[in-house]
Amino acid sequence: MNETSQATDLVRSDFDIAITMGDPAGIGPEIICRAVAGMTREQRSGVLLVGDPVIYRRAAALIEAPLEFVSLEKHRAGDDRVAVAEVHVAQGEALPDGRISAAGGDLAFRCVERAVALVQAEHARVIVTAPLNKAALHAAGHHYDGHTGMLAALTQAPSSFMLLASERLSTLHVSTHVSLRDAIDRVTEERITATVEAGHAHLKAMGLASPRIAVAGLNPHCGEGGIFGDEDERIIAPAVRALRERGFDVHGPISADTVFYRASRGEFDLVVAQYHDQGHIPVKLIAFDTTVNVSLGLPIRRTSVDHGTAFDIAWQGKADATNLGAAIAYARRLAKQGAAA
Repeated sequence: MNETSQATDLVRSDFDIAITMGDPAGIGPEIICRAVAGMTREQRSGVLLVGDPVIYRRAAALIEAPLEFVSLEKHRAGDDRVAVAEVHVAQGEALPDGRISAAGGDLAFRCVERAVALVQAEHARVIVTAPLNKAALHAAGHHYDGHTGMLAALTQAPSSFMLLASERLSTLHVSTHVSLRDAIDRVTEERITATVEAGHAHLKAMGLASPRIAVAGLNPHCGEGGIFGDEDERIIAPAVRALRERGFDVHGPISADTVFYRASRGEFDLVVAQYHDQGHIPVKLIAFDTTVNVSLGLPIRRTSVDHGTAFDIAWQGKADATNLGAAIAYARRLAKQGAAA
């Protein structure tokens, strides 16, 4: 029986969150153990780790965290030990610390695959992912652009959207991990409409009665009447008008050099960015340590850290779990409120 199919054969469990290990050569195992060690007993009882227990034990020892781990099959209600849905490093595979390897990429993928199966089987409500490395993922033969595309494929979702959520500023992206040249081609009325709809639905599920959404322009100054490009007038403006006619409180296109400032001052609840860096840079500038990556448009719910594997400091006891803590806190809100993905 393989690791994925086991998820459907387990005694029904009631975990709020399943946390995936990420690339084991990176800081994922360490920050997970730091975060779990800082939880109350009640919080810890709602957490299921996904990954290799040998690696989790090593990470706990590294940071001197008094954690004990037990396999999901042996975990029972009231158990003080941390439950682990076991996914092991492939036998005989080299797993060097702080370096790209096919073994690390493969384990990271299989952890996500197992977590998806667990949520689909209703053994957990929300997935929280520790960082993986895209080069390692590809080296293992898993050719995804990252977690978002991987989760869309594993759940057979037609599309997905990346939300970066923070207290002062949140952005949702029309496109993410594609070249800037390809990103321009993805600015279509259909994609802008779907992005706004996904953001609106999520914010309403999170408790906002009437979300205020701004749509960033693509070109400098929204094209200056076509002088710097016509996409803003030809594509973005019609999409926004159609959404407003349907009752959405949406505004745009608004020049990207002002819209994020306005949103950070409280004028908007969400900014729809047209491409990766347009939305990532302002959020990371304002809230680098507390921004949460949330996947929308999927049949499952998932949050993540907004940083990478940090191979340069991996397995040195230096990694900060603040961002993972924010991702876990957001996931708890999703689990508690039953928010749609």
